[in-house]
Amino acid sequence: MTSSESANRHVVVLAAGRGTRMKSARPKVLHGLAGCSLIEHVLRAADALDAASTVLVVGHGGEAVRTALDGSRNGIRFVRQEPQLGTAHALLQAETALRGARGSAVVLSGDAPLIRSRTVANLVEAHEQAGAAATVLTAAVERPYGYGRIVRHDGRFDRVVEEADATEAERTIREVNGGVYAFAVEPLFAALRRIEAAGPKRERYLPAILQAYRAQGLDVGTVAADPVEISGINSQSQLAEAGRVMRQRKNEELMAAGVTIIDPATTYIDVDVEVGADTVIHPNVILEGRTRVGVRCDLHAGVRIADSTVGDGVTVLDHSLITRSTIADDATIGPFAHLRRGTTIGTHARVGNFVELKEASLGAGAKAGHLAYVGDAAVGDNANVGAGTITCNYDGRRKHRTTIEDDVFVGSGTQLVAPVTVGKGAYVGAGSVVTEDVPPRALAIARGRQVNKPGGSDKIRKKTGAGATDKE
Repeated sequence: MTSSESANRHVVVLAAGRGTRMKSARPKVLHGLAGCSLIEHVLRAADALDAASTVLVVGHGGEAVRTALDGSRNGIRFVRQEPQLGTAHALLQAETALRGARGSAVVLSGDAPLIRSRTVANLVEAHEQAGAAATVLTAAVERPYGYGRIVRHDGRFDRVVEEADATEAERTIREVNGGVYAFAVEPLFAALRRIEAAGPKRERYLPAILQAYRAQGLDVGTVAADPVEISGINSQSQLAEAGRVMRQRKNEELMAAGVTIIDPATTYIDVDVEVGADTVIHPNVILEGRTRVGVRCDLHAGVRIADSTVGDGVTVLDHSLITRSTIADDATIGPFAHLRRGTTIGTHARVGNFVELKEASLGAGAKAGHLAYVGDAAVGDNANVGAGTITCNYDGRRKHRTTIEDDVFVGSGTQLVAPVTVGKGAYVGAGSVVTEDVPPRALAIARGRQVNKPGGSDKIRKKTGAGATDKE
């Protein structure tokens, strides 16, 4: 695409609808789909045009839409449709934003997230090559009920007839209006103002401009698309179906790149996730957000990873949860491990059963194998955190850091009361409560001396009435 072409291309996204059938207080276009909002999917589809301007027509929940896109999208101009009097009226609101513009305007629907970027590009290119006044995206669907039908005369586009106005013969037509258009900008807004209100709601509908153009002898073209791409989201069930389509696309993309997905039907991978070749993904795995997974990894059943980076050759065992964390090459995580935000795992490190880490680092070759909590802590290379060890990081008001240096051995059942440092090569005896720093290479034993009193148990039971001892 040349710079002159992109300078003469403009995008308008219609996103003012209330979405009442969603039964949700959230604006329809902000509902999530495979890691992005519906409106973000549509805007991404238009990115291939490298358009000179993008206009978003908002109405219900407009401020929420603006806030959601703030920071993630630069250069969008927002215009408001109030009251909402139909799609032609919505597009007319973009007139001020496009004043002085020339070239082509592609009009997309904010609740149709399955359209692909190459389809949008094909539509605009066909429109510009033909020099048409308008070009409409169409699709042949098995069940056209509810769609406007494309009526042709001698094979050429003649008009769009809506379901309610169609004759019995016209209702058998399977080619339908996809609701995506490319227009020549120059005559567009004058033509929009001439569209009359229609229907019981007295609204102005955008397809009427196509028939008006034909009546004036202007050329209206069509471009065919996959019917899946024109699917709009008007209900929660349609949102779920779109999610299934999006997941299938993503899974197929990854498998084509060498990723093994054992059961695609139960694998949920967001659109921005990256996975390296020869990684094996077992059933019921969920990869969310901007997660990056390296090559030759093994993600077992029930694993969920969100907004995290996983190196090469990493094994994540069953039912582990990883969020906003970084795992270096050849580490092993799980099963039933929980890595919370800010966690960093070193190469060849091992995080085992029911271990939780938060704002913590585990050095290369370090191990936390069983039933431990490591929070607000730095664990050095080749250190061992014994079963049941806890970093006591919270004093009721503030969080404090624990430092466990290289080659430290922390025995099982230890409590490390932060702030505290265990020096390099030190050894902490099992069951200790460590409240002071441990020097390097020292042995720390911090527990009360055991005292056994013969018959003491019987005395306690008698005093407390806890029950007699068993007798043979």
